[in-house]
Amino acid sequence: MILVDSSVWIDYFNGNINKHTDWLDSAIGLELIIVGDIILTEVLQGFQSEQDFKRAKKLLLEFQCLEMLGQTIAIESASNYRLLRQKGVTVRKTIDVVIGTFCIHNGFSLLHNDRDFVPLEKYLKLKTVQL
Repeated sequence: MILVDSSVWIDYFNGNINKHTDWLDSAIGLELIIVGDIILTEVLQGFQSEQDFKRAKKLLLEFQCLEMLGQTIAIESASNYRLLRQKGVTVRKTIDVVIGTFCIHNGFSLLHNDRDFVPLEKYLKLKTVQL
């Protein structure tokens, strides 16, 4: 299963063409793509027009949507954040540690276009889609 981060979905919906959005576009219907509830919020909150919001919501809800944060992931995320800090790495957004931890915990690969995930790949063995 592949979780697609908001960094890729936002580019995708904005029509930004890059290797991440190209991969996503070609993978829809072929790969088992999942959407996390936190990512659903991040993506949908950015739409200004109601029409665009509804169109994006319809597309995103075609994928399996999983709840990402509960007690177990919250504690693992805090531990992972602390471990990264001990290594001298500060991740800018806590939500990225939560997303990465969710993927690590569940054995999912992550498609992202966000440098905050690089330390999670390096130190925590976060699996990512190789482009």
